[in-house]
Amino acid sequence: MANPSLYAPWRMDYIRSLDKPAGGCFLCEAATCPESDFRKMLVLWRTEHVVVMLNRFPYTNGHVLVSPRAHKPDFAEMTTDEMLELQTQTAAVTVLLKRAVSAQGFNIGINVGRSAGAGVPGHLHQHVVPRWAGDTNFISVVGEVRVVPQAMGQLYDELVREWEKLADGS
Repeated sequence: MANPSLYAPWRMDYIRSLDKPAGGCFLCEAATCPESDFRKMLVLWRTEHVVVMLNRFPYTNGHVLVSPRAHKPDFAEMTTDEMLELQTQTAAVTVLLKRAVSAQGFNIGINVGRSAGAGVPGHLHQHVVPRWAGDTNFISVVGEVRVVPQAMGQLYDELVREWEKLADGS
């Protein structure tokens, strides 16, 4: 049997982004971009203190970032309103993902500081990663590959459509 190949064309964008000099913060850009750029920036919605967006380099389908709009590296600099809204919007993301992609569980976490694994150590953000029974399989362990079963644009459209329904109370 020939060696099968898995293709992850988005991965090269991520690899190249690691070599770029420190520049603008993509979370700050998402927090301030015009609504006309939401899809391009993968912003699902914003509130007074928080921006909610898809992770451009996801661990799995539906991986969402919830971040304060203000560029702050850790909890000590956040206001009580920012902390409360971070958690409130994280809860809203779980409702959305249960509805849109039938998530059965979630990994939710924050890496504070570079030594803890923060990819953007200057701007705190929370990861919401949907999970499903049986979704952990050999490919991540043996192949060191992530299998993301849906195109980013398709997922974005689906999440926005479901968010609008939730916002309307349907």
